[in-house]
Amino acid sequence: MTDEGAARGPEHFGAELVRFGREGAGEPLTVVSPYEPAGDQPQAIDKLADGVERGLRYQTLMGVTGSGKTYTMAKTIERLNRPTLIMEPNKTLAAQVASEMRELFPNNAVVYFVSYYDYYQP
Repeated sequence: MTDEGAARGPEHFGAELVRFGREGAGEPLTVVSPYEPAGDQPQAIDKLADGVERGLRYQTLMGVTGSGKTYTMAKTIERLNRPTLIMEPNKTLAAQVASEMRELFPNNAVVYFVSYYDYYQP
């Protein structure tokens, strides 16, 4: 990567998405949903966003099935308004989360990638 490539920020990320034919790359990240955060979600969103802003390298959002983890992630992404990488442990969950994020961010580019390289060698 050249020095020019290393200095590219979110605005370049958006330009790349436009170059590859993705609409919505220059739009603010906005969740479209009839729901509002409820229960523990507002506190989780606040803590996750604060952690990112303070530079915490690792954070974990835990909850039972159906507790609104994906929605909480989406609202955190909306609050931060930054391109985000979400990692899932398998292809099924990756596809599910990507589909849900596309529904929550209909005006923004949401893409997912599955690696078929399943053997790690340090």
